[in-house]
Amino acid sequence: MTASVPVKPGSDVRDDFRRAYENRYTWAPGFSGYRGRCIWQQGDQRVEGTFEIGADLKAKVEGIENEEILKAVNSQLWEVAIHRVRRSFEQTHGENTFTAGDTNEVGTEVLVGGKGAGDKYRIKDDVVTMVHRHIHGTVVTIYTTDVTDTGAGYLSHTYTSQYADPATGEARGGRSSFKDSFAALPGDGAWVLTERVVTIEAHGDTPAGSQTFRFEDLESL
Repeated sequence: MTASVPVKPGSDVRDDFRRAYENRYTWAPGFSGYRGRCIWQQGDQRVEGTFEIGADLKAKVEGIENEEILKAVNSQLWEVAIHRVRRSFEQTHGENTFTAGDTNEVGTEVLVGGKGAGDKYRIKDDVVTMVHRHIHGTVVTIYTTDVTDTGAGYLSHTYTSQYADPATGEARGGRSSFKDSFAALPGDGAWVLTERVVTIEAHGDTPAGSQTFRFEDLESL
Protein backbone atom coordinates (compact mmCIF):
# COMPACT_ATOMS: atom_id res chain seq x y z
CA MET A 1 0.00 0.00 0.00
CA THR A 2 1.23 3.48 -0.83
CA ALA A 3 0.30 6.44 1.33
CA SER A 4 -1.82 8.94 -0.55
CA VAL A 5 -0.12 12.26 -1.18
CA PRO A 6 -1.81 15.06 0.83
CA VAL A 7 -3.61 17.57 -1.36
CA LYS A 8 -1.77 20.87 -1.51
CA PRO A 9 -3.79 23.65 0.21
CA GLY A 10 -5.00 26.22 -2.32
CA SER A 11 -5.17 23.75 -5.20
CA ASP A 12 -8.31 23.24 -7.30
CA VAL A 13 -10.17 20.13 -6.09
CA ARG A 14 -13.26 20.40 -8.29
CA ASP A 15 -12.69 16.98 -9.89
CA ASP A 16 -12.05 15.35 -6.49
CA PHE A 17 -15.24 16.83 -5.05
CA ARG A 18 -17.20 15.88 -8.17
CA ARG A 19 -16.11 12.23 -7.73
CA ALA A 20 -17.34 12.21 -4.12
CA TYR A 21 -20.59 13.96 -5.11
CA GLU A 22 -21.26 11.47 -7.92
CA ASN A 23 -20.42 8.56 -5.61
CA ARG A 24 -23.50 9.25 -3.43
CA TYR A 25 -26.35 6.79 -3.93
CA THR A 26 -29.41 8.33 -5.63
CA TRP A 27 -32.60 6.91 -7.09
CA ALA A 28 -32.56 6.34 -10.84
CA PRO A 29 -34.73 8.53 -13.09
CA GLY A 30 -38.17 6.97 -13.43
CA PHE A 31 -38.23 5.83 -9.77
CA SER A 32 -41.89 4.94 -9.17
CA GLY A 33 -41.98 5.31 -5.39
CA TYR A 34 -42.75 2.81 -2.64
CA ARG A 35 -44.95 2.19 0.38
CA GLY A 36 -45.04 0.26 3.63
CA ARG A 37 -45.68 0.42 7.36
CA CYS A 38 -44.07 3.07 9.53
CA ILE A 39 -43.37 2.57 13.24
CA TRP A 40 -42.31 5.29 15.68
CA GLN A 41 -40.88 4.34 19.07
CA GLN A 42 -39.71 6.33 22.08
CA GLY A 43 -39.21 4.49 25.35
CA ASP A 44 -42.41 2.51 25.98
CA GLN A 45 -44.40 4.51 23.42
CA ARG A 46 -45.06 2.88 20.06
CA VAL A 47 -47.17 4.27 17.21
CA GLU A 48 -47.80 2.60 13.87
CA GLY A 49 -49.17 3.82 10.55
CA THR A 50 -48.75 3.41 6.81
CA PHE A 51 -46.86 5.56 4.34
CA GLU A 52 -46.31 6.09 0.66
CA ILE A 53 -43.62 8.00 -1.23
CA GLY A 54 -44.89 8.70 -4.73
CA ALA A 55 -43.02 9.11 -8.00
CA ASP A 56 -43.06 12.86 -7.21
CA LEU A 57 -41.02 11.95 -4.08
CA LYS A 58 -43.68 13.41 -1.80
CA ALA A 59 -44.49 11.44 1.35
CA LYS A 60 -48.01 10.64 2.56
CA VAL A 61 -48.46 9.16 6.05
CA GLU A 62 -51.76 7.76 7.32
CA GLY A 63 -53.02 6.16 10.53
CA ILE A 64 -51.07 8.35 12.98
CA GLU A 65 -53.32 10.71 14.95
CA ASN A 66 -50.69 12.38 17.14
CA GLU A 67 -49.72 15.53 15.20
CA GLU A 68 -46.15 15.71 16.58
CA ILE A 69 -45.39 12.08 15.76
CA LEU A 70 -47.02 12.43 12.34
CA LYS A 71 -44.83 15.47 11.65
CA ALA A 72 -41.71 13.61 12.84
CA VAL A 73 -42.36 10.58 10.58
CA ASN A 74 -43.16 12.86 7.62
CA SER A 75 -39.96 14.81 8.26
CA GLN A 76 -37.80 11.67 8.19
CA LEU A 77 -39.38 10.46 4.93
CA TRP A 78 -38.94 13.90 3.37
CA GLU A 79 -35.26 13.87 4.39
CA VAL A 80 -34.81 10.44 2.80
CA ALA A 81 -36.48 11.45 -0.47
CA ILE A 82 -34.73 14.81 -0.83
CA HIS A 83 -31.31 13.16 -0.49
CA ARG A 84 -32.10 10.47 -3.07
CA VAL A 85 -32.95 12.96 -5.84
CA ARG A 86 -30.49 12.67 -8.72
CA ARG A 87 -29.22 16.07 -9.81
CA SER A 88 -26.14 16.47 -11.97
CA PHE A 89 -23.01 18.01 -10.48
CA GLU A 90 -23.35 20.98 -12.84
CA GLN A 91 -26.98 21.54 -11.80
CA THR A 92 -26.05 21.65 -8.12
CA HIS A 93 -22.52 23.08 -8.15
CA GLY A 94 -22.00 24.61 -11.59
CA GLU A 95 -21.64 28.12 -10.14
CA ASN A 96 -19.27 27.09 -7.34
CA THR A 97 -15.49 26.81 -7.11
CA PHE A 98 -13.69 24.26 -4.93
CA THR A 99 -10.33 24.93 -3.29
CA ALA A 100 -8.38 22.60 -0.97
CA GLY A 101 -7.85 23.61 2.65
CA ASP A 102 -6.05 21.43 5.20
CA THR A 103 -6.17 17.64 5.43
CA ASN A 104 -6.84 15.80 8.70
CA GLU A 105 -8.18 12.40 9.81
CA VAL A 106 -11.71 13.40 8.67
CA GLY A 107 -10.48 14.19 5.14
CA THR A 108 -9.39 17.03 2.89
CA GLU A 109 -11.16 20.33 3.47
CA VAL A 110 -12.98 21.69 0.40
CA LEU A 111 -13.62 25.46 0.56
CA VAL A 112 -16.49 26.61 -1.64
CA GLY A 113 -16.39 29.88 -3.58
CA GLY A 114 -18.85 31.42 -6.02
CA LYS A 115 -22.58 31.03 -5.41
CA GLY A 116 -22.08 28.79 -2.34
CA ALA A 117 -19.27 30.89 -0.83
CA GLY A 118 -18.88 30.20 2.88
CA ASP A 119 -19.89 26.55 2.63
CA LYS A 120 -17.24 23.88 3.10
CA TYR A 121 -16.88 20.13 2.99
CA ARG A 122 -14.36 17.40 3.74
CA ILE A 123 -13.83 14.43 1.43
CA LYS A 124 -11.99 11.16 1.93
CA ASP A 125 -11.87 8.07 -0.33
CA ASP A 126 -14.58 9.56 -2.61
CA VAL A 127 -16.95 10.06 0.34
CA VAL A 128 -18.20 13.43 1.62
CA THR A 129 -17.24 13.06 5.31
CA MET A 130 -18.21 16.56 6.47
CA VAL A 131 -20.78 19.12 5.30
CA HIS A 132 -20.85 22.70 6.62
CA ARG A 133 -23.61 24.65 4.90
CA HIS A 134 -25.53 27.88 5.39
CA ILE A 135 -29.29 27.16 5.15
CA HIS A 136 -32.04 29.71 5.85
CA GLY A 137 -30.09 31.85 8.31
CA THR A 138 -28.49 28.98 10.19
CA VAL A 139 -25.43 26.78 9.72
CA VAL A 140 -25.62 22.99 9.77
CA THR A 141 -22.52 20.84 10.22
CA ILE A 142 -22.76 17.11 9.49
CA TYR A 143 -20.01 14.55 10.11
CA THR A 144 -20.31 11.11 8.50
CA THR A 145 -18.28 8.34 10.15
CA ASP A 146 -19.66 5.21 8.50
CA VAL A 147 -21.33 4.48 5.16
CA THR A 148 -23.26 1.64 3.49
CA ASP A 149 -21.91 0.66 0.05
CA THR A 150 -24.84 -0.23 -2.23
CA GLY A 151 -22.64 -1.15 -5.18
CA ALA A 152 -24.12 1.89 -6.96
CA GLY A 153 -22.91 4.57 -4.58
CA TYR A 154 -22.75 5.07 -0.84
CA LEU A 155 -25.38 5.94 1.78
CA SER A 156 -24.45 7.64 5.06
CA HIS A 157 -25.01 5.11 7.85
CA THR A 158 -23.63 6.78 11.00
CA TYR A 159 -23.47 10.55 11.24
CA THR A 160 -24.04 13.59 13.46
CA SER A 161 -25.73 16.93 12.81
CA GLN A 162 -25.38 20.25 14.64
CA TYR A 163 -27.12 23.57 13.96
CA ALA A 164 -25.40 26.81 14.92
CA ASP A 165 -25.65 30.59 14.65
CA PRO A 166 -23.70 31.63 11.51
CA ALA A 167 -22.41 34.83 13.15
CA THR A 168 -21.35 33.54 16.59
CA GLY A 169 -21.01 29.80 16.02
CA GLU A 170 -23.18 29.24 19.09
CA ALA A 171 -25.07 25.93 19.04
CA ARG A 172 -28.78 26.02 18.27
CA GLY A 173 -30.12 22.94 20.01
CA GLY A 174 -28.32 19.76 21.00
CA ARG A 175 -26.23 17.71 18.63
CA SER A 176 -28.16 14.88 16.90
CA SER A 177 -26.63 11.47 16.22
CA PHE A 178 -28.10 9.18 13.55
CA LYS A 179 -27.80 5.47 12.83
CA ASP A 180 -29.48 4.42 9.58
CA SER A 181 -30.12 0.97 8.11
CA PHE A 182 -31.03 0.33 4.47
CA ALA A 183 -32.29 -2.44 2.22
CA ALA A 184 -33.03 -2.84 -1.47
CA LEU A 185 -36.71 -2.93 -2.46
CA PRO A 186 -38.00 -6.11 -4.08
CA GLY A 187 -38.55 -5.63 -7.79
CA ASP A 188 -36.62 -2.58 -9.01
CA GLY A 189 -34.08 -2.94 -6.22
CA ALA A 190 -33.87 0.73 -5.21
CA TRP A 191 -32.26 1.16 -1.79
CA VAL A 192 -34.48 2.69 0.91
CA LEU A 193 -34.33 3.42 4.64
CA THR A 194 -35.53 0.60 6.93
CA GLU A 195 -34.59 2.08 10.32
CA ARG A 196 -33.32 5.38 11.72
CA VAL A 197 -32.34 5.87 15.36
CA VAL A 198 -32.03 9.55 16.30
CA THR A 199 -30.39 10.54 19.59
CA ILE A 200 -30.32 14.20 20.62
CA GLU A 201 -28.01 15.59 23.31
CA ALA A 202 -29.38 17.81 26.08
CA HIS A 203 -29.23 21.55 25.35
CA GLY A 204 -30.35 24.32 27.69
CA ASP A 205 -33.76 23.38 29.11
CA THR A 206 -34.28 20.62 26.55
CA PRO A 207 -33.40 17.16 27.89
CA ALA A 208 -31.59 14.48 25.92
CA GLY A 209 -33.83 12.09 24.00
CA SER A 210 -33.93 9.25 21.52
CA GLN A 211 -36.50 8.03 19.01
CA THR A 212 -36.58 5.21 16.49
CA PHE A 213 -38.29 5.20 13.09
CA ARG A 214 -38.81 1.86 11.35
CA PHE A 215 -40.13 1.19 7.86
CA GLU A 216 -41.34 -2.35 7.15
CA ASP A 217 -43.28 -4.44 4.60
CA LEU A 218 -41.81 -2.26 1.86
CA GLU A 219 -42.90 -2.62 -1.76
CA SER A 220 -42.48 -0.64 -4.95
CA LEU A 221 -45.42 1.28 -6.41
